[in-house]
Amino acid sequence: MIDFRSDTVTRPSQTMRTAMAAAEVGDDVYGDDPTVNRLQDIAAEMLGYEAALFACSGTQTNLLALLTHCQRGDEYLVGQQAHTYKYEGGGAAVLGGIQPQPIEHDADGTIPLAKIEAAIKPDDFHFARTRLLSLENTIGGKVIPQDYIRNATDLARRRGLATHLDGARLFNATVKQGIDPKEVTQYFDSVSICLSKGLGAPVGSLLCGDKSFIDTARRWRKVCGGGMRQAGVLAAAGIIALQSGVERLQEDHDNAAYLAQRLAETDLFDIDMSLVQTNMAFATYRGDDLNALAQYLKSQNILISPSPTIRFVTHLDISRDDIDRLAQALRAFSK
Repeated sequence: MIDFRSDTVTRPSQTMRTAMAAAEVGDDVYGDDPTVNRLQDIAAEMLGYEAALFACSGTQTNLLALLTHCQRGDEYLVGQQAHTYKYEGGGAAVLGGIQPQPIEHDADGTIPLAKIEAAIKPDDFHFARTRLLSLENTIGGKVIPQDYIRNATDLARRRGLATHLDGARLFNATVKQGIDPKEVTQYFDSVSICLSKGLGAPVGSLLCGDKSFIDTARRWRKVCGGGMRQAGVLAAAGIIALQSGVERLQEDHDNAAYLAQRLAETDLFDIDMSLVQTNMAFATYRGDDLNALAQYLKSQNILISPSPTIRFVTHLDISRDDIDRLAQALRAFSK
């Protein structure tokens, strides 16, 4: 089955499986799983922070960040299409009593600075207390420019706000720009990165920050049921993901550009090539019956997520041959 739905569908390599089977483990809730500790040290060093915390998912690491930065009755500023606001079950509000203040994005994925400034609440008990600015990079496959990040986080700090980066696909952004991840993370008090998307690990995300921040986040992880005991079995794959998976992301970017070209050759889609920056291509279907398209492709062992604008995602389990098979199937469907 060729799966274009997401880069979360990747399967662990044999190298990862071997490392997982041989992983030295302890009880991570006590802090004595050596493989988890090594993974956390590697991530903190890569991203320029004092400490890191391993958790089961990016939803959890983002939630831990929000719970650590904010108290009940506080709010965080976030993009209308950002994962922490739209796709994570409202966890900050449900579990933390934290109010999200969503702001509409510009087409490039940035949040206009003037809108950020206008959304910060006065120091008045009528309002939730604005405490945090949360950004996402990449967002919808788009890379947030470095100049924008610097200006947005400068604004936040001038107004007394902390800053968090949902960097689930941070390495896609840095590979695209040819820069060290620290050039992005230097502007944020905390960052969440995902191991189980393009990097190919089966499970896990990491939250990075200073030691005091991570100590508090560790307590919140326990409150949220996130203590995983002998988690070194999972962390072993995460170590390989960080050490050998980052540079490989360029292949996904190249394949996404190739995929977008093949989609543009059909008469089934409209696609803005300028928005194909990393490992995602968004194509607007011109036909009437998306489900018929999805069902036909499934019969050809190809999976997509049917929606008016379809997100095609490339990853380590997608090859050029797979993309050509998709193009062939689309041609057959259009006839």
